[in-house]
Amino acid sequence: MKKSLGAKAIAYPAPVFIVCSYDKEGKPNAMNVAWGGICCSSPPCVAISLRKATYSYNCIVERQAYTINIPSEKYAKQADYFGVVTGKDVDKFSAAGLTPIKGEFVDAPYINEFPVILECKLLHTFEIGLHTQFIGEIMDVKAEESALNNDGVPDIEKIRPMIYAPETRAYYGIGSCLGKAFSIGKNI
Repeated sequence: MKKSLGAKAIAYPAPVFIVCSYDKEGKPNAMNVAWGGICCSSPPCVAISLRKATYSYNCIVERQAYTINIPSEKYAKQADYFGVVTGKDVDKFSAAGLTPIKGEFVDAPYINEFPVILECKLLHTFEIGLHTQFIGEIMDVKAEESALNNDGVPDIEKIRPMIYAPETRAYYGIGSCLGKAFSIGKNI
């Protein structure tokens, strides 16, 4: 029997995206964002949702760009830190001991130490309610060579991305491969 939990923002798992942008003065900023995901394959796009009250909100609107940085499990503390303090008051990169790199395709920095980066040009903005959804066209994906498989594709077991459980406010690692998509269900 299922128990009704009411209308809540629960979907498991949520990604752990560290969204980077530049502020008005060109200072790199980073923010932990769990409301997001791929939203279109052609053109390749990713959506993130932010509250207007965040420092990153105006940075993204002004620069019309952001990067999505996918941290590995070993950067859990730094990823969490990016969601605890505001870039308005703190140089988050310096405090976290991470390196901002100027984006190659968009006017936003990315985090050198993280294994996968998506450089995004702001394509659409939608006011939803408490959050504003930013749709970014992915202009480039960068991946650490050590995180690629033999075919040159990012390997989730090498990346070891973090996931987030919104209702319990906890981070988790990923589990083992269960089978190939569009394949394991063919025998039903």
